[in-house]
Amino acid sequence: MSVLHTDELKRDEQIPRHVHDADRKGRVYVDRYNTTQRINHWITAALFTLLTLSGLSLFHPSLFFLSNLFGGGQDTRAYHPWFGVFLIVSFAMLFVRFVKLNVPNRDDVRWMRKLGNIVQNKHAGLPELGKYNAGQKMVFWGQSALISVMFVSGIVIWDQYFGKYTSIDIKRYALAAHSMAALIAILIIIVHIYAGIWIKGTTRAMIRGSVTGGWAYRHHRKWLRKVALGREEARAGEPGANDPHSPMPGPVSHGPAE
Repeated sequence: MSVLHTDELKRDEQIPRHVHDADRKGRVYVDRYNTTQRINHWITAALFTLLTLSGLSLFHPSLFFLSNLFGGGQDTRAYHPWFGVFLIVSFAMLFVRFVKLNVPNRDDVRWMRKLGNIVQNKHAGLPELGKYNAGQKMVFWGQSALISVMFVSGIVIWDQYFGKYTSIDIKRYALAAHSMAALIAILIIIVHIYAGIWIKGTTRAMIRGSVTGGWAYRHHRKWLRKVALGREEARAGEPGANDPHSPMPGPVSHGPAE
C-alpha cells in the first residue's frame, strides 16, 4: 500500500488543497468530491429512494402499505411523478459533472478481464485506473439510460397532464417499460450500495469528500498520480522552485498502509 510522502505535502496557501498533510497516524487524505458534488449526489439518492418507495407501493397490492409513508394512495400517486421530475433535474446535473470521467477506455477492458480476482479481493496485476473503474462506469451509464426511460415513459402515463396525447395501447407499453426500467435501476443501486460498503474506505468519499492516500493508490492509482502531478505543477511557479537546493516532491512513493 502507498501514500504520498509527508514532505511532498508541505504547502503554502497558494497550492491547491487536493492532497492534505498526513495526520497524526501518518495517513494522507486526498480530496475526491467537493461539497457541491456531494450535495448533488445525496439529493439524487434521496429522490431515488422516495421514487422507489412510492413506486413500489403502486406496483403491487402487497406493497400498498408503503403508501402510508406519503399520506395514502391518492397522495402517493400525486407525489410520485413530481419526485421523478426533480430526480431528472438532479441527475442531469450529476451527468454533466461526471460524464467525461466515465467514458470507457482500454483500462476498463483490462480491469473487467480481472473481475474474478477483484471479487476475491486480489489486486495484484490490475491496471492503473483513473477516477472510476469499469463497474462504476456501468452504474453511471446504466442509470443514465434507465432514468431516461423512466422519465419518458412516466410522462406518457402521467394522465393528469398528458393523458389526452397518447392512446391506451401506448400507455400500456409505456407502463411496462417504466416498471421494468425501475426494477433494473433498483437492482443496480443495491449493487452500488453494497460495493460502496464492501470496499473499505469508499463511503468516506461521499460523506467527507476525501479518501486515504492508500485507498487512492490501491484502487485509482492513475487518478492519484494526476492529482499529485497537479500539485507539482502548482509548485513550479513558487519562488525558489528552480533552485537545485530546494527540495521538490516525488509524485508517489511507498509508505504505510491505509
